[in-house]
Amino acid sequence: MITLTDFQKATFEEKCDWVTASSNYMFARKLGDAKVYLYHGGDFFIEVYYSPTYKKILMINAFSSTSGLDPYLESISLRDLKV
Repeated sequence: MITLTDFQKATFEEKCDWVTASSNYMFARKLGDAKVYLYHGGDFFIEVYYSPTYKKILMINAFSSTSGLDPYLESISLRDLKV
């Protein structure tokens, strides 16, 4: 298992490989013309910013604070849970 610090220090290619092989996809959201894919990587979360227009990854952001999940909350509905 990799730590958040080690992930942040990794090269772009290493981050892409690690996301593909060792994390779990959770959710996607739109941000302007980009799509942001959220992954869970054990002790931290990873956002992959992708441009459909240019067909490439623009940036990879990793964080451990749950406040980083705030942009995803508006897209999640608890209505279907019938709580």
